[in-house]
Amino acid sequence: MPIIVGVKFGSTCKQYYFDPLNIEFKEGDGVIVETVRGLEFARISQQNTNVPDEEIKVPLKPVVRKATKEDEQRAKENFEKKAGAMKICQKHIDKHGLQMKLVDAEYTFDRSKIIFSFTADGRVDFRELVKDLAGEMRMRIELRQIYERDDIKLRGAMGVCGRECCCISYLSDYEKSTVKMAKNQNLSLNPTKVSGMCGKLMCCLKYENDFYAQVNKVMPKIGSIVKLQDGTARVEEVDVLKERIKVTLEKEDGVEQRYCNIGEFELLAPPKNNSVKKNLNREEEDEKALEQLEDK
Repeated sequence: MPIIVGVKFGSTCKQYYFDPLNIEFKEGDGVIVETVRGLEFARISQQNTNVPDEEIKVPLKPVVRKATKEDEQRAKENFEKKAGAMKICQKHIDKHGLQMKLVDAEYTFDRSKIIFSFTADGRVDFRELVKDLAGEMRMRIELRQIYERDDIKLRGAMGVCGRECCCISYLSDYEKSTVKMAKNQNLSLNPTKVSGMCGKLMCCLKYENDFYAQVNKVMPKIGSIVKLQDGTARVEEVDVLKERIKVTLEKEDGVEQRYCNIGEFELLAPPKNNSVKKNLNREEEDEKALEQLEDK
């Protein structure tokens, strides 16, 4: 099994593997590595470790060297220069009246190029903007359009749970969430309730979805008729987490309500549906709105 080190760039969560070239690294060490953008400064997030061959997707690039004090200082200066670069870029965006929101600026390690990230509703013709920036900053300019989730990941945000958004704190790749996941968990289909700070469906909808999907296969819907040991009953409530239902059982001496666990009932008939076509209600409208938020 090959020996690797894991590195992370800036505040990103995604980890990349590199060949340590028989050099021992500790977590938190600064290193210089070669990427498609050239030499970059990164930090060790996983020290020298053996990993299975199948986890290595491409030939590993080697770590160029362990970062020196000068390298650390240059990385710090590059970060500090970001605010000034964003002011210059915003000035020219306003000058040209472009419909775009500037999100971030990042110098390459050798300061030969600066990358500006922005969001926009559609395509933006920024050719004149690039010319102005290159003329004033005297370096190569790259403008990169990103999307709402990338925006939140760069700027940082707190989720409705009160904790830092998952994509910022630990998710290395975005989780695909769907409206069906929200329905499986019997959540409100109001877009404001199940959307994250990025405006897309919350990543955490996926975390427990496998459990809900599995249990929902054997749980009846409210209004269904089920068979019990002592008669038939109508389902009044469904508790997926406790894997039980509440039923109403008609007896000769009256009506009894009780809870039944999975295995204690058999589905006889699903709930009756009204065959008359109904107008779209608020829930259906919300569901249609949520479908627009799904990742395509």
